[in-house]
Amino acid sequence: MAKISINKVSLKFGDKQVLHDISMEVPANSVVALIGPSGCGKSTLLRCINRMHDLNPAATVLGEILLDGSSIHGRQQDVNALRQKVGMVFQKPNPFPKSVFENIAYGLKVRGVRKKQLLHEKVRESLEDSYLWEEVGELLNHSALSLSGGQQQRLCIARCIATSPEVILMDEPTSALDPMATKMIEDLLLRLREKYTILIVTHNMQQARRVSDFVAMLYMGKLVEFSETARFFADPRHDLAQKYVSGVFG
Repeated sequence: MAKISINKVSLKFGDKQVLHDISMEVPANSVVALIGPSGCGKSTLLRCINRMHDLNPAATVLGEILLDGSSIHGRQQDVNALRQKVGMVFQKPNPFPKSVFENIAYGLKVRGVRKKQLLHEKVRESLEDSYLWEEVGELLNHSALSLSGGQQQRLCIARCIATSPEVILMDEPTSALDPMATKMIEDLLLRLREKYTILIVTHNMQQARRVSDFVAMLYMGKLVEFSETARFFADPRHDLAQKYVSGVFG
């Protein structure tokens, strides 16, 4: 069974339809790269998966999204519980104006964790899993805003995984970073997929090639192609995908 099943999902903002009948199956412990030209619906689709569009009264989502076989829009589905299972990392690092420690511990405390020893264990574990402990282990009481951009983004990833989600959504997490910081995030992604299912929006096709197991290409709100990454780049089946890979447009 797929970790995430997206079945004929469409989305409108008022009278404007921006997603059209998208269907795909996301296997567990895989990295899926959502690619396509600007404005094609990548981030819009990503935000459907943890119901961020609920915050927009003009948004109407049709179709079905299943997480482990259960609808994320089911009557029994609590949206806060869903977002505990489906974490999100945004394009621009957004650490809280708190210490490094409090950034990681915040979500744990919201979920009722109070024991200091457990908080410290989880903070360290999350920072280690995000390749950040060696850099900030002695800076836990320093402001997270004092970290570099790459460190802040890894801190946001650590904050996300501290609460043990099952799925991580990433919306262009390296677009604001330099090549060195980007490589560290990419290496981190390859490690994280051992524990999590990851969907990443990226404009960088080489990045998609390096880090993903599957590629979903969107164009004008429609799914053009979904296939294994190696196959997509070696032999894209759809004419639009061929043109996009070859650089005819994008």
